[in-house]
Amino acid sequence: MSLSARLANLLQTEATQDTRHRLHVCRASAPEDVRAAQRLRHRIFAEEMGTRLGLEESGIESDRYDPYCQHLLVYDATNGAAVVGCCRVLTDLQAVRAGGFFSQTEFDLARILALPGRIMEVGHACVHPDYHTDTVIALLWQSLARYMAMNRFDYLIGCANIPLRRGTEEALALYRDLSRTHLSPPEWRVYPKVPLPCVNLAGAVAKPAVPPLIKAYLRAGAKICGDPAWDARFNVADLFILLRAEDVRGRYARHFVNRA
Repeated sequence: MSLSARLANLLQTEATQDTRHRLHVCRASAPEDVRAAQRLRHRIFAEEMGTRLGLEESGIESDRYDPYCQHLLVYDATNGAAVVGCCRVLTDLQAVRAGGFFSQTEFDLARILALPGRIMEVGHACVHPDYHTDTVIALLWQSLARYMAMNRFDYLIGCANIPLRRGTEEALALYRDLSRTHLSPPEWRVYPKVPLPCVNLAGAVAKPAVPPLIKAYLRAGAKICGDPAWDARFNVADLFILLRAEDVRGRYARHFVNRA
């Protein structure tokens, strides 16, 4: 059954700001849905970012966490239900079965895991290059907010990446600027297992624009919880992000109104 036929799984989200496309969000409910997300991830991570994917199946980006995750897909109803965006959710209960959160491969999360309440992790978000990134990310966030509220999660965590196409200087400069206003209190700090190599930033450094996913986290009220980690496989600097349900701001707040 195609994605467009599984309307019962639709999360009632549509992009009205893009008149060329009719975009919807659904949860993957069959193996072919997950495969569609993994193919998009391969296109973005391997073909666009040059990630070294190793011995995975050709045209597919996958890892050991995928079978334990819920996969959210954005598809275009005007383009044969083609998947144009995706992310995955790993809940605290499924993380136990998976041997931990993906973020634990990059950070020491001792202080985060000691927090009272439920945790869900978001990861591997990507958008087809032919589609407006902010629009697709906004749709995914609306659905994540619903999922978080409906399942009574207290915290959303994740690794948000900064590409390192021109070395580490720009990423460090961006982190330095963002940490001035969005750094978490010490009790929420994490510590990278492989820190991003430091450089002297005494002079002016042209920093990159804030990536859309990080921008969405910060707009929703998230905090950056410490120094970035270096993910050599994906050639990115990863920032660990923590979002408390009670801190959600702006247009995302309405999704938490009914949280009891």
